Amino acid sequence: MLQALGARLRAARLRRRLRQEDVAAKLGFSRDTINAVEHGSMTTSVGAYLSVLWVYGLQREVELLADPSLDREGAALTFDVGEKRVKVRKGHAV
Repeated sequence: MLQALGARLRAARLRRRLRQEDVAAKLGFSRDTINAVEHGSMTTSVGAYLSVLWVYGLQREVELLADPSLDREGAALTFDVGEKRVKVRKGHAV
């Protein structure tokens, strides 16, 4: 996934006619960091990826990541009555 994201970020940079050095200067990163993002490096911080998205104006899409309203499996588990736990108050006999 990160390699695909990196490739998309590289394409976004090229469409904007920016050099890696330009993006790095805007963010205060090294050119190597931008290169690592574009190659989908697993050791590069998520903050670097988010910063690059911000420079390109693509940060709105990040808000959809792990959005609870889009989590169908989580919603299904919320309404699954078979797995509900009941909390027993202290001092009450069961």
